[in-house]
Amino acid sequence: MKISKEKFGQSLDALSSDYQLIAPVSEAGGVNYKTIKSFSDIKQDYLNSKLPPKSIFFPQHEKLLSYVKEGKNVTVKNELQAEKTILFGMRPCDAKGLLLLDKVFKNDQYQDPYYYERRDNTVIIGVACRKIAPTCFCSSMGLSPASSEGADIFLIDLGDSYDVEVITEKGNALFSDLRLSELTAQEQALVDAIKSAQTTSQVDVSTITSKLDKMFNNAYWDSLQEKCLGCNTCSFSCPTCHCFDISEEVHQNAGSRVRTWDACMAPLFTLHGSGHNPRNSQDARWRQRMMHKFNYFVHNNGDMACVGCGRCIRSCPVNLDMRQAIDGVNKAELVVE
Repeated sequence: MKISKEKFGQSLDALSSDYQLIAPVSEAGGVNYKTIKSFSDIKQDYLNSKLPPKSIFFPQHEKLLSYVKEGKNVTVKNELQAEKTILFGMRPCDAKGLLLLDKVFKNDQYQDPYYYERRDNTVIIGVACRKIAPTCFCSSMGLSPASSEGADIFLIDLGDSYDVEVITEKGNALFSDLRLSELTAQEQALVDAIKSAQTTSQVDVSTITSKLDKMFNNAYWDSLQEKCLGCNTCSFSCPTCHCFDISEEVHQNAGSRVRTWDACMAPLFTLHGSGHNPRNSQDARWRQRMMHKFNYFVHNNGDMACVGCGRCIRSCPVNLDMRQAIDGVNKAELVVE
């Protein structure tokens, strides 16, 4: 079923009085997700955003609470802000990334209210990829450029219209009044072609988890880290990385508790108060990155913490390629200890 972009845009604009609208827009450094006022502000034709939209739910820097001390009395204020939001244009890799973050922040054992309040208040409109970047390898990670997993409504761009799939009750409740029409035979053929598309770049992750079980002390980690600068760009541009630091910012009798992104690739991330650092070398930090994404996360959550978006490949200043790192693990020789 389809709807013209004009009519879909009108429906979206009509919701702007009740919802914050966030969508991809063009900036000097590329495409990023920003608050918009109108459907006309949206960048329609793009490969993917420079940074993942995870920051909408898990901000790079956020104040969790603030407090004021007056004598013996302490007043604490929860700083959580979770506006009703419509997030338009999320690519399949990023929608899957959110499902992986859910396993960390919104599961049966732990619930982070700062994350899940935003998640629960957001309707996600996913859009299939019509163009595929040479660095994308989502097909190797169990996805495709037209995977609808993680979206409430999923769209395929047909030019002047969208093919529309309403997936969840949340999506249906918001757009129940959309007047859809049947696809023409030509449009259906285009939809089928987009849904069957695969990334040209492929990696083999079929045995990487079991291989990594036996590679903790492998010499491969030393060769892998040789050209890494330790800049953390790969972590900060990743849709699934979720490490953070919490600090207290105090001035006289008032202060706040702040959460800020951190990364396992940073030298100070594992520094103990004693001065000891169990991961004091770049090879140990690269081992942690690979182990966490392709081994630890699988054992703990049943899925790999990589969606093949290729951002870490595109953004690395020394061209350290995750696909080559995966291939290196596959080819590494196991040493009997």
